[in-house]
Amino acid sequence: MSNSKGRSLARRRMNAEDRRSAIISAAIRLFAENGFRGATTRQIASAVPVLYEHFATKSDLYRAIIDAKSQQGIEYLRETLTPYMERRDDRGFFRNLGLLIVEFYDKDPDYVRLLMFSALEGHELADVYYQRQLEIYLEFVLSYTRQRMKAGVFRRINPEVLARSFAGMVSSYAQARVLFPNCVMDMDPKAAIDKMTRIFLHGILKTQD
Repeated sequence: MSNSKGRSLARRRMNAEDRRSAIISAAIRLFAENGFRGATTRQIASAVPVLYEHFATKSDLYRAIIDAKSQQGIEYLRETLTPYMERRDDRGFFRNLGLLIVEFYDKDPDYVRLLMFSALEGHELADVYYQRQLEIYLEFVLSYTRQRMKAGVFRRINPEVLARSFAGMVSSYAQARVLFPNCVMDMDPKAAIDKMTRIFLHGILKTQD
């Protein structure tokens, strides 16, 4: 294959990927406004005329959204937290985990609304999100906490309870920032997460600072 033909194929492939990404972005906004059940196939096709060139059904589109977002989120999670895991930096690990959770809510409120709709509607694809993203998040945190318990640094606590406790504390704060911005404590998010991390570690470290 000549270089010119290769470049031409790459451009077409990239254009197709760009179109697919644009469809997913438009669909996220539509689902966030109307929910999965409320967003009709006709509405989606009207907003995205080339929809059926890429997705056969609304469920296929929804699944593609979850797949794309989950892959991005897990890669970012690993990239951000692995250095702290390797250094056994407990405060750095949980502080940056907390900041990632806040960033997730702050930077992608449409996706957060979509997930809330899917959970409230009892849609089966809410389970896809749990399997593709939350389970991997839990395994990642569980792996670290188990290592630190084995090393005698953390108290012997059910690792899943520990992981969910931290996520629940930070997620409650992050959700409030999106849903009730006028009722959130007047504190910089970094300072808030730092304090939460200190409180959390105070409860699980065998030797407290």
